[in-house]
Amino acid sequence: MHLVGSRTGDRGDSSIRQLVTFSLGEEEFAIDILKVQEIIRMVAITKVPKAPSFVEGVINLRGKVIPVVDLRKRFGMADHNHDKDTRIMVVEICAMIIGFVVDAVSEVLRIPQDTIEPPPPVVAGIESEYISGVGKLSDRLLILLDLDRLLSGDEVSQLSAC
Repeated sequence: MHLVGSRTGDRGDSSIRQLVTFSLGEEEFAIDILKVQEIIRMVAITKVPKAPSFVEGVINLRGKVIPVVDLRKRFGMADHNHDKDTRIMVVEICAMIIGFVVDAVSEVLRIPQDTIEPPPPVVAGIESEYISGVGKLSDRLLILLDLDRLLSGDEVSQLSAC
């Protein structure tokens, strides 16, 4: 699934947020679609010695070597075996291309900005520093992640060394 061209129809209306939703366990998360470059099926990941514990390793994506972070490990969640739904979301954060392993990618949503509330101190066991808000949909809550705060400056430096 290649998302670069999927921004059409968004006429710069700041009252609507366009998000990519994904799941980790029973929780549903979302990130801004403009941060997502593409979503790929699971591929072989090459381990990197002495990498941070949440770094799965690196992959070769069309000739570029990119680090891959397991979001479950990053959030201190229980391990999960990769299956047919597991995906790698290729995103740009801190001027770096990184892959995030997620259990499944659900959909692209457009939600009104006024349905997003500031995050409470702790949501789903994840500290609020990584969360930009909680989207209230008619049948569920959506945890919006702030990718630029997901990794510390030191962690970004470690990833760029991978």
